[in-house]
Amino acid sequence: MSKAKNLQTGHIGLNVTDLDRSLAFYREVFDFEVLAEGKDEGRRWAFLGRGSRLLVTLWQQSEGTFSTTLPGLHHLSFQVDTVEEVRATEEVLRTLGAEFAYDGVVPHGESGNSGGIFFSDPDGIRLEIYAPTGADPADAPTSGAPTCGFF
Repeated sequence: MSKAKNLQTGHIGLNVTDLDRSLAFYREVFDFEVLAEGKDEGRRWAFLGRGSRLLVTLWQQSEGTFSTTLPGLHHLSFQVDTVEEVRATEEVLRTLGAEFAYDGVVPHGESGNSGGIFFSDPDGIRLEIYAPTGADPADAPTSGAPTCGFF
């Protein structure tokens, strides 16, 4: 048996409590298109992406809020080209009343200049949008550790 030579991340599947609410959030924040959608009662889902590329799937099959204390997903991160894109997304999130882990754009650590914003979706799933450059290392909120791993 041979191992896959060109392995890459496909899509991320997320359980949500209210598909309509999550669809509105993910479309507004990430500018995702709905590539396909299941509307049958008890089996609602949506495939989200850009162009023809599937990036996130939403499955309405949970209740409660995302637990950060159980094994599993820590957070979902998206990279953009510039810190200005991060800040523009931050403004969209503020109009939606999103919950942020830190105020404003923060670097991933004291020694680098990649950084972004850390926030939660309507079900409490932790999300990040970051740029590889443009964050001020002096603004790092967590001494000695990358912020994306400890929020």
